[in-house]
Amino acid sequence: MQEYLLMIVGILGGLAGGFFIGQSLLKKSSRNQEEEAIRKADIILRDAKSNADSIKRDRQLEAKEYFLKLKSEFEENSSNKKNIILQNEQKVRTLQQQAAQLMEKNKREETELQQEKNKVASHLEVATKRQEEAEKQLKQTIGQLERIAGLSAEEAKEQLLDALKAEAEAKASSFVKQSIEEAKLSATKEAKKIVIQTIQRTAAEQAIENCVSVFHIESDEIKGKIIGREGRNIRALEAATGAEIIVDDTPEAIVISSFDPVRREVTRLSLHRLVTDGRIHPARIEEVVNKTRKEIDNEIIEIGERTVLDLGIHGLHPELIKMVGRMRFRSSYGQNLLQHSREVAKMCGTMAAEMGMKVKLAKRAGLLHDIGKVSQEESELPHAILGMELAKKYKENPEVCNAIGAHHDEIEMTSLISPIIQVCDAISGSRPGARREMMDSYTQRLRDLEELALDFKGVEKCYAIQAGRELRVIVDAENVNDDTASMLSFNISQKIEKEMQYPGQIKVTVIREMRAVAYAK
Repeated sequence: MQEYLLMIVGILGGLAGGFFIGQSLLKKSSRNQEEEAIRKADIILRDAKSNADSIKRDRQLEAKEYFLKLKSEFEENSSNKKNIILQNEQKVRTLQQQAAQLMEKNKREETELQQEKNKVASHLEVATKRQEEAEKQLKQTIGQLERIAGLSAEEAKEQLLDALKAEAEAKASSFVKQSIEEAKLSATKEAKKIVIQTIQRTAAEQAIENCVSVFHIESDEIKGKIIGREGRNIRALEAATGAEIIVDDTPEAIVISSFDPVRREVTRLSLHRLVTDGRIHPARIEEVVNKTRKEIDNEIIEIGERTVLDLGIHGLHPELIKMVGRMRFRSSYGQNLLQHSREVAKMCGTMAAEMGMKVKLAKRAGLLHDIGKVSQEESELPHAILGMELAKKYKENPEVCNAIGAHHDEIEMTSLISPIIQVCDAISGSRPGARREMMDSYTQRLRDLEELALDFKGVEKCYAIQAGRELRVIVDAENVNDDTASMLSFNISQKIEKEMQYPGQIKVTVIREMRAVAYAK
């Protein structure tokens, strides 16, 4: 309102100023002009008053509308707050009612719980009394039974335990036998299938080597050149190669004898070059032998590299590759060691693939399993342990090292590849024609097999038949019953597996017979 009043006062001030200006103009102009000015001033004054009244009315209306708007907003806010307060009061009353109900419910539950406790206590007291009465009655009954039977409770327990133990042993023996038969039926088929497929898919070569090589010559005149004056040429050749050269009456042949196949090969090639060249004297012999030895070393490396390449083995240490090549000139029980190792590696890869294992790792372990046999280090360790140490030295995989060391059970197997290597080694060594067994070791194995079975109680006689593939055990029929005989065959087979080494499998047959003899006179 003050703004409106100030505006009106300003307008009136302006009008008054205009009025004074008009009066001054009237004084200066003529009378007509004075009248005209007075008339215009009246018109201006009327217009100013009319505008002032209009503006005043407009401002009054705006002020009134603004006041009504503020009043409406205040009343609305007040109503909302009042509703919220009422709702909160209603919630508080509801919560108070629920809390009162919960308190009442808890009181009822506490009362019921106390009643249950009292009932349990009374039942427990009754049960305790009944247990005491039952114990007294049991003691009395036991005393009466002991007087009737003439045995104490401990003695009766011992007799009962002995009877149960004997019965349990008989049932256990039958159960063990039945379980073994069932396991054989379910597992043997798949195992035979894998082994047979592995053998069929592996092309095995058959090679038997001796400790001598025969060098053929065109005529016996060359023998004199090889021997030399007073035998100096043959002595120089033997000293340079380390092999023994036998020149006898065999026509057109010279025998080279050595347990080291590499030396025999060096000697044979050196003789061939010397005979072809025709110049045979000590200096020439040393030169040819040294050159041949270097060529054999290179050939060994080439054989090793070609072998690992054929088998798909990568990252092998150069020294191990050289040892693999040396296997070509080494034999075991008449079986070429390199061919044996290649055969084992192929079968291991096939068997690992059938079983879903690492094929490359199995091949690697199969190729290196006999690496200890070609080591140039002098050691008293078994070849399996020596091979494991060499594999560790050249940073081979721990599973490969364990398979090498455990393929003859010198150490414990810690990898699934180890039994595969052992099985494939046995397959390669025991297949028909693979190896020749010396007579002394063969007869000793049969004697050990019979003596092992004779150590068991109740065994009267024992016979190893079918080249040691079957063991016939004859027992005392009076001291060994049928169940014990079955258990005895199982125990003997387990002891053979633990203490003996043999190719293939050994069948143990226990024979128990009763003989009734009478004489008619």
